[in-house]
Amino acid sequence: MFTYVVRRLLGTIPALAGVVVITFIVSRVLPGDPAVMIAGEQATPDVINKIRVELGMDKPLYVQFWRYLVQLLHGNLGFAWHTGHPVASDFAVRFPATLELTLASIFIAVLVSIPVGVYAATKKESIFDHLTRVFSLVGACTPIFWLGLILIYIFYAKLGWAPAPLGRISQSVNPPTHITGLYVLDSLLSGDMVALKSSLGHLLLPALCLSTSTMAIASRMMRASMLEVLSQDYMRTARAKGLPERQVVYKHGLKNAVIPTLTILGLQFGYLLGGAVITETIFAWPGIGSYITQSILATDYNPIQAFTLISAVIFSLVNLGVELVWAMIDPRIRLQ
Repeated sequence: MFTYVVRRLLGTIPALAGVVVITFIVSRVLPGDPAVMIAGEQATPDVINKIRVELGMDKPLYVQFWRYLVQLLHGNLGFAWHTGHPVASDFAVRFPATLELTLASIFIAVLVSIPVGVYAATKKESIFDHLTRVFSLVGACTPIFWLGLILIYIFYAKLGWAPAPLGRISQSVNPPTHITGLYVLDSLLSGDMVALKSSLGHLLLPALCLSTSTMAIASRMMRASMLEVLSQDYMRTARAKGLPERQVVYKHGLKNAVIPTLTILGLQFGYLLGGAVITETIFAWPGIGSYITQSILATDYNPIQAFTLISAVIFSLVNLGVELVWAMIDPRIRLQ
């Protein structure tokens, strides 16, 4: 297994190199001039040209790329002009917020999709099964920005059940003692129940919004996988031996049916971790997504390039992790 992991990690290097090249080129053709954004629209041409020289933007594109590559190989993600801080420090501050939101959304998706998919398969063509398929279709097609606004309107504006969608915790509540950067976990570890209640209240709606498409896709996949497993010979043999239907389904069937769903959830985790831009913007969630939105509006190259590269790394590691989980769940799977 160790050899397989090393080989897979080495295999990601060409893909990451391609991401670096493409991201660098695409970021340079974005509309807008960073020097103008920094200096202001009222700045004189001399001031703008001076800033371009300081940023190295007066050099040919290949020289800029070489400097960026050397900087990247030294572990330097660059400087964010619009925040005045290194990109790495901005990421370190904001990444825990995105990670917490992603973990919560995946948790909700797993909690709902696997039981729903299994039950829908065991009750094929029932009303519940038809409703599950309708939910899967609607959930996969619903725009996140629309769903987020609807949730805010219903649960905050109308019912008043949710707090104002502004950040990770209420302004009147002090954040928990920093341990991991995840407010819910830090509140539990420090025993701060006030911060726990507030952070959970702020986390629920954006996590639910972000998890909707994942729930829809995973529940549909779980249903299809379970239907296929239920028709296998070894399942009929288990029933013929007189085993209870519940044991046949959940002990013998679920272990095999869940593997394709784990693949979907793994891919969705990487997608959500790297692409929660819309949800974070709607709910004013101070994570990586909202940070990248600000960077794009400010024509700030370095955060965009760093975000794309880190997202590619996360996808590669998540895919590798899913394959390792497969091997642990089913010993018959051989990693080659």
